[in-house]
Amino acid sequence: MIYDKEYLNLIEFFTKPLSKFLFSIFIINAYFFSALSISEVFEDYIKNDKIKSVANKLLYASAVVIPLITIILISSL
Repeated sequence: MIYDKEYLNLIEFFTKPLSKFLFSIFIINAYFFSALSISEVFEDYIKNDKIKSVANKLLYASAVVIPLITIILISSL
């Protein structure tokens, strides 16, 4: 629905509360599942447990912070 739209149409779309809510759920799910996938890659290819632990902690922190920032910015529209 929003693929070929103009900028103003996108702003109008994201000012609707239902669109904001659904997009927020989508962003949370997307980052959650991408963090799980990348974590599995870390488990398979990083042999050092300390590096693996730090990488996973940074990954999960970014998987929380980035969606929150995105949701806050969208909700300010």
